[in-house]
Amino acid sequence: MAVYWQIAKQGQRLMIADSTREERIGGVRATARGFDALAITFSYEPERARRDMVTMEEAKKFVESFRPWELFTQDPNISVETEVRPQA
Repeated sequence: MAVYWQIAKQGQRLMIADSTREERIGGVRATARGFDALAITFSYEPERARRDMVTMEEAKKFVESFRPWELFTQDPNISVETEVRPQA
């Protein structure tokens, strides 16, 4: 199982993948005022989204702080890859 950032049209997506599927679990997009960040959840949790962050790195750290991959796996050895992958 892998968790990684992938280039998207207007920013980056946080992805989780295994041998059979690939799922978006978060994302950051560039806007005119900064960056918007979102960590995926299965319920309504507005605190997992934030707008107008100053930098891409700040927005990515915000998304990662929720550890959204734990919705799909309880593997304690999962970590986010440092390399950003190209758009699929």
